[in-house]
Amino acid sequence: MFSTIITALAVSTATLTAPTTPVDTAIDAVVRQYQEEADLPGAAVAVTRGDQVVHAAGYGHTPGGEAISEHTVMPVASVSKSFTALAVMQLVERGKIRLDDPVRTHLPEFAMADPRADRITVRSLLDQTSGMSDTTFRSFSGPTVHTLREAVESMRDATLAADPGTKWEYHNPNFQVAARLVEVVDGRSFQEYLQANVFRPLGMADSRTADTERDLPPTGRGHLKVLGIPLALPEPPAFGNGSGGVLSSAHDMAAWLIAQNNQGKGPQGTIATPETIATTHTPSPASKDYALGWFTGTTPNGAPLLDHGGDLFTSTAYQALLPASRYGIAVMANTGMLHGDAQALGARIIALLEGRQPSPITDLFAVDAVLLALTLLVLAAAIRGITRARRWATTRSHPIARLLPLLTPLLLLLTIHRVVGFLYRGRDVAWLQVPYLYPTFMVLLATTTLGGLAVAATRLAALRTVSRVTSEGVTSGPGRLSHRRHRGPVT
Repeated sequence: MFSTIITALAVSTATLTAPTTPVDTAIDAVVRQYQEEADLPGAAVAVTRGDQVVHAAGYGHTPGGEAISEHTVMPVASVSKSFTALAVMQLVERGKIRLDDPVRTHLPEFAMADPRADRITVRSLLDQTSGMSDTTFRSFSGPTVHTLREAVESMRDATLAADPGTKWEYHNPNFQVAARLVEVVDGRSFQEYLQANVFRPLGMADSRTADTERDLPPTGRGHLKVLGIPLALPEPPAFGNGSGGVLSSAHDMAAWLIAQNNQGKGPQGTIATPETIATTHTPSPASKDYALGWFTGTTPNGAPLLDHGGDLFTSTAYQALLPASRYGIAVMANTGMLHGDAQALGARIIALLEGRQPSPITDLFAVDAVLLALTLLVLAAAIRGITRARRWATTRSHPIARLLPLLTPLLLLLTIHRVVGFLYRGRDVAWLQVPYLYPTFMVLLATTTLGGLAVAATRLAALRTVSRVTSEGVTSGPGRLSHRRHRGPVT
């Protein structure tokens, strides 16, 4: 099927006016095929070329059952970083700040428990070379914040992991500080600034920002998939404005992509100069392949690529620019980062546009099935351990020490977010986020923990009973004790 779609695209790209094989029909077929194969409940997709919208549509449904259209509002998560970077660069254009100014020159409230923080520049926030790190400041598992001002204030006791401008490290608070910088320099809220300087000039009437998960609209909530079955769940608590708070639609993201691919000129207005757009697309030597809110790289065909993904725990997003062909792609999917559907679907659309076969879909059905089967085995083992507790108590030596392994799963359950953070190379992870990342594993771990505690408790009760019976036998006198000793087989 995919080869047929590629053939259709090749014809339609050569003759865009041909009514029988338009590009948008080929894209539509790819999206629907992916949606069926991946059990994707809902998505919004925008594809542009030059200053034209090639495709903008919604697919499937929201968790509430509403059909998704090109105007359905969904989170773009960390794709928001490119919006924040542009907002800062607009202030640079107007001479209100300079990229290499220290942040504290314009944002005195930004202070950290590390004197090197005074050398953090505006540029190092946007290309993530500030030296701030999840390893020294826990933005997810730390104190709860609700505004950009609170987010900046919460960093006062944090330190740096590297000298500013020397090392790249992905850290969401970089862009929260940048968004607060916009607020203080401009004098309006970040939401108001984006409305006046980005959304309204581009005709992005569906778009706005959110501070926390509580600000997500019903259409912006998403799912986890277990055994291929979508489960609607609320997003776990987190603050994300500046680093991941933009809400948008396929219609609006098309306008954004056109402006990015046309040197700042959108369908209805201009939001930046060509120099500003070029600056946001250019990495520094220290940041390597990370520009200002954009990753830089190449496609499998070797064509230049600018892109950025966005991950929430119940939804994902992806945007990409192909400067050589002037295509732009945006995808929002209402499944979480465990599945990566927005990025995978975006990669399929890029493969289609380049005439390549796509990578196969990663199917987690088998993983879920194995983990849930192990859960049933653990449950059966726990039941067996409970029913045989008295026998265990009468036949084991040093029983208390033998109970300790049953408590090990509890220790892992309580510290699992630290383990996951270590596996993610030091990224900060809150405990509540782990069940969203690995739902079936957490079911297995929780069952193992509860089963272990139940078996341990039952065995302790059995030990007390055996001990009491033995004690009663000793105090009842030699005759009774002798009688008890001879109830068993005679050898």
